[in-house]
Amino acid sequence: MTDDVPAESAPVTEGAMMRATSARRLAPWLIGLVVMIPLPWFAFNDYQRFLLDVILINVILAVGLNIVKGFAGQVTVGHIALMAIGAYTSAVLATKFGAPFWIALPGAMLVTAIAGAIVGIPSFRLEGAYLALATLGLAESVRIFISATDYLGASVGYSDIPAPDLFGYPLNTFLRYYYVAMPLAVAGVYFSFCMLRSDVGRAFQALREDPIAAGASGINVRKYKSLAFIVSALYAGCAGSLAAHMTPGFLHPNNYTIVEMVTVLLMVVLGGIGHIWGGILGAIIVTIVSDLTRDYYQYQLLIFGLVVVLTVMFMPTGIGGLIDRYLVTRGFVKIREARKHAA
Repeated sequence: MTDDVPAESAPVTEGAMMRATSARRLAPWLIGLVVMIPLPWFAFNDYQRFLLDVILINVILAVGLNIVKGFAGQVTVGHIALMAIGAYTSAVLATKFGAPFWIALPGAMLVTAIAGAIVGIPSFRLEGAYLALATLGLAESVRIFISATDYLGASVGYSDIPAPDLFGYPLNTFLRYYYVAMPLAVAGVYFSFCMLRSDVGRAFQALREDPIAAGASGINVRKYKSLAFIVSALYAGCAGSLAAHMTPGFLHPNNYTIVEMVTVLLMVVLGGIGHIWGGILGAIIVTIVSDLTRDYYQYQLLIFGLVVVLTVMFMPTGIGGLIDRYLVTRGFVKIREARKHAA
């Protein structure tokens, strides 16, 4: 009888440990969500709430770019084109076909995922600067196509995109829209962390370090390259749909130029390529700086391009790398002090 007790209680103990571990991992996210809920109420005006919404959209966009560039090591500068595809797809579904936002959003993400798979095809044979040029050409092609298509508003722009509503309650103010964008941003960040810890994330990192060695070790290089572009495109489609339906519900092809492309790239480079929290900090900083320098828009491309070059030269690991270095150094200091006390 006594010998049977440990055997019966072992599965219960193991399950309890797993639940405790899951609770510990989930607790910081729930705390962060609670902290972010009252954030827009501390803003002084609607413009600051608008900026909060833009920051959340850019966080989604930067996290998505970090997956394909930071995790998988694929050099792409066409991410802004995927955002444009998501934005215009969502706008067309809502205005031409009468789809509500909650249908237009996943529809836009699905179409953008297909576009991401197409964007990933050149990565099978191209690497580095050649892949960057191919994706840059695709991004400009998408913008030119939109500018020349009357169905998409052409160079005049696409207007009258409806704001989402929840059970008949319109979410047509920046304060209300915050509670649409914020949960999606938190979910996107959480999913990226889960992916990084999974077998898929480890395959991405092996691909980033050395595609030939990854292939030799049994990783399907083409499969995971395509998957990186598809997942990244899902994030871009989500960000594009959110940008389309935010008041005043207007899109223009000039919102998806090389300036915006460099801006998104700067978010990831400044935050640290491959660092999720660094990319979030980069998105916040760059969005605020971009807003503060809006009056000098003719110099923004020069400023942001220069910052990218200087960051790569003097701070190649970005803000995330500096944080990692600080944490590692602090850990070594604690170990050294503990050994001194033990001696």
